Amino acid sequence: MNGTNGTNGFDDVHVIIPAGGTGTRLWPLSRGAKPKFLYDLVGQGSTLIQSTFDRLAALVGPDHVVVSTGRDHVSAIRHQIPQLAEGNIFAEPVPRDSTAAIALATAVLTRRYGERIVVGSFAADQVIRGRDAFVEAVRQAVLTARAGYVTTIGIAASRPSTAFGYIHQGASLADRVPGAPGARAVERFVEKPDADTAQAYLATGEYRWNAGMFVMRADVLLDHLRAHKPELFAAISRIADAMMRSDREGREAMDRCWPRVEKIAFDYAVAEPLSLSGGVAMIPGDFGWDDIGDFNSVAAMLPSRDGRNIKVLGDSDRVVSLDSAGDVVVPRADRTIALLGVNDMVVVDTPDALLIAPRARSQEVKAMVARLSEEGRDDLL
Repeated sequence: MNGTNGTNGFDDVHVIIPAGGTGTRLWPLSRGAKPKFLYDLVGQGSTLIQSTFDRLAALVGPDHVVVSTGRDHVSAIRHQIPQLAEGNIFAEPVPRDSTAAIALATAVLTRRYGERIVVGSFAADQVIRGRDAFVEAVRQAVLTARAGYVTTIGIAASRPSTAFGYIHQGASLADRVPGAPGARAVERFVEKPDADTAQAYLATGEYRWNAGMFVMRADVLLDHLRAHKPELFAAISRIADAMMRSDREGREAMDRCWPRVEKIAFDYAVAEPLSLSGGVAMIPGDFGWDDIGDFNSVAAMLPSRDGRNIKVLGDSDRVVSLDSAGDVVVPRADRTIALLGVNDMVVVDTPDALLIAPRARSQEVKAMVARLSEEGRDDLL
């Protein structure tokens, strides 16, 4: 499949990259001022958002990729992605979660290109391996979206993970969507389960991981929001209209309207309600995927530096180990980290904060960030 927009069947497709959140489970590396998508967390030579942009631009063309992010990150993103078009970055004064970010970008894009375009949302902080399988999944998702479904890409669950939400797939939709043999109805979305429930999901063969990838016609999304989230829709519409008039009016409208927009995730506002009425479809994504949600995820992406399975993100020469195994070490301060009899731990050393935690509790780093916030340590967040 050709990677040039306009010649590969993706000429009506526009991609939104929501780049929000601070990645609190990756503290103290990821902070509010420099969240995880601005880092190369897997040693691939490009940051997470650079890799995401390159992957999607190869599919739809660089002019058809937009980024929604916080104002504090605009400069860094422009530096990392100089080919991002000037008008294709939407700067949010405060975080308002994924529904608002996707809706605003969609509203602006419809004013530029019409309401029958297809929009796709792909997070800035995911790692994907297997380009051909990814392209095929997106191709089928686009066809399914053109048929009127809000379409998600479900990732094959390789283990009973408690870190991801799940999609319960239903009947085949292949007869309704020519060219998309993998299309399935979505029965429901389910939250992150406990270990026993995750194992039960895996055993049925009917559940896939929810990667938060959504593809849909713009009019389908906006009509749903107009009917079910009228206040959010009205605010987004006012901002989009102002942005089309001028940069100054757009910024003023963002400052005035955006802070009052409902803060709600796309799954809750759109995907889950629509799935109850048969409006959501799923395409199986049989490619390698991870959202790098914690330091265990980082470790899974990195090579072992020796036979004792120690993983180092950064300068390996700054880590010396003796009788230690299974550790994840991030040396970001100007000093050596010496491990003696230390097993299965996370050690993240930055100039102003040091994290030491069992790998088994990687998901709980978010709780430490909450404790620091309670204690007023905003300087570390």
